[in-house]
Amino acid sequence: MGRGKFKGKPTGRRQFSTPEEMLAGTSARPRTFRQEVAEEEVELEEESEEESDDETEKKKSTQGGIEIENPNLVKPKNVKARQVDLEKTPELSRREREEIEKQKAHERFMRLQEQGKTEQSKKDLERLAMIRQQRADAAQKREEEKAAKEHKKSEARK
Repeated sequence: MGRGKFKGKPTGRRQFSTPEEMLAGTSARPRTFRQEVAEEEVELEEESEEESDDETEKKKSTQGGIEIENPNLVKPKNVKARQVDLEKTPELSRREREEIEKQKAHERFMRLQEQGKTEQSKKDLERLAMIRQQRADAAQKREEEKAAKEHKKSEARK
């Protein structure tokens, strides 16, 4: 049977065993794998029996013994909700502390700026007052000039 231009790799083909082959024991699965699985099951059964015998003996002989733990073992820190101290605040890093202080200083400065207590705000208010005065003077001058123009026009008509 022709496969076309591209052919699969000979190592890439998978061989699936049918249920009949599995029942007959002639599947393509390697026999060593079956033997390893069987050996592991036997070992697990033997170990579980030995452990149950050893546990009763250990409890009798090592009741006051020293338990040795691995100091390099990192234990997961599970903190329960009732163990958490709500009053205790976490230590902040230097950068976090500086950032918070910077924000508070900026807020304090802006509050004083709004109240007009800083030097910069005082200068700004003085400049604003001067500009308002100049604009008022200019508006008054324009009104006077306009009134003078109208007065000249009215005199010219007469």
